[in-house]
Amino acid sequence: MYNIRLNHVSDAYDFNELIKIFLPPAAYRLAFEAEKAEGKIVEINEGASCDKNEIKRELYRRLADLTGKKPPWGILTGVRPVKLAGELAAQAGSSGALEILKRDYLLQEEKARLLVDIYEYQQQLLGAAEPASLGVYVGIPFCPTRCLYCSFTSNQQGAEEIEKYLEALLDEIEYCGWAAAQKGMRTESVYIGGGTPTTLSAAQLDRLLTKLEDSFDLDLCREFTVEAGRPDTITAEKLAVISSHGIRRISINPQTMKDQTLALIGRRHSAAETRAAFALAHERGDFLVNADVIAGLPGENEEDFAASLAEIIALDPCNITVHTLAVKKASRLIEADEDYHYKQAAVVAKMLAKSKELLAAAGYRPYYLYRQKHMAGALENVGYCRDDEACIYNIRIMDEHQSILAMGAGGISKKYYPQENRLERVPNVSNYQVYIERLAEMLARKESRFFEEV
Repeated sequence: MYNIRLNHVSDAYDFNELIKIFLPPAAYRLAFEAEKAEGKIVEINEGASCDKNEIKRELYRRLADLTGKKPPWGILTGVRPVKLAGELAAQAGSSGALEILKRDYLLQEEKARLLVDIYEYQQQLLGAAEPASLGVYVGIPFCPTRCLYCSFTSNQQGAEEIEKYLEALLDEIEYCGWAAAQKGMRTESVYIGGGTPTTLSAAQLDRLLTKLEDSFDLDLCREFTVEAGRPDTITAEKLAVISSHGIRRISINPQTMKDQTLALIGRRHSAAETRAAFALAHERGDFLVNADVIAGLPGENEEDFAASLAEIIALDPCNITVHTLAVKKASRLIEADEDYHYKQAAVVAKMLAKSKELLAAAGYRPYYLYRQKHMAGALENVGYCRDDEACIYNIRIMDEHQSILAMGAGGISKKYYPQENRLERVPNVSNYQVYIERLAEMLARKESRFFEEV
């Protein structure tokens, strides 16, 4: 047991997040100046620095000496490191940002360069968002089954409950489209996510898409994505509906192509169904397909992961996001093994290195990146694209320099104020039943906190 004494520190949250990258919670306790601690004491900030990053650098170096670990992301614990790279590049240029990331944040060269390269590529592809532009998100909080690692708003419900939810959602869409038009907001991208949106029937999908078209001015919309997700929910009829609305981008998310793993993590589909879904997508419409794969799934080794990724590449998606498994507090996996992500660190690092090699050879390049808590090895999620077919919504949501209007249970709208570089969060409740009951309250929140100046 390590007793880590944080001297002259009033808020320990960020420091504790850094410590958890090195040590599982059961292996240490935090102590403060007035506390007595038994056993080994690791004194931090005895010099009484007020610079949080200086204290974090000291903490990182001490823990690296004690554990023999040198996490490649240095002292960074936040979700959006590309955003930080962009802020540094605006001040010091790309080469200056690279040096600051290595010197002040202790990033390894590879990670620092990855951030700067992704930022530069995003600027080349998109540039800054227009001040009055919107990213529109619609959440469908239903899935056929709940995955072992899942912590998203996801429910397993029958047709009657889904229909009740859809009716409420259509009302919110109608109001938000009207209010956005009154404020002169223009939709740049639309993303229907979840959950699994193709849990809806073909007729329900058609009603949803029609309501969005009727409610929002989509003349200037550059991208419309429907996250089909689970291969076992994808049918020719649903793809025909999506295509009939002029939508070109969908997601098909295999996660792995190993049937034993799919069964273990609670996915009801097989690798054969994934292949069939891709074939259907290529036959039924001119779709750009996003795909996901997860590094670090239970029971998989580097060879399993590489085989899955190679097969997914062969299925010809334009985007592939390589996720590092994150063991979330609300997932079933953490109940089985709360230290799982610590044990997977070495194998996941090899998997990510292999993914970089395979994807580069196939003509893909990194275009967005984010991190999460409790990730194996405290590593990262990286989205790759081919032929400059990057997903605009993915870039904007991570960049946080555009307003995001989120509708549905669990949706978190973010109003961006460019002159102050400030975000105002406006959340909907996560429980879909409570969302239905309190819809009027959700609309009032948006009226006062998103569509009016705050």
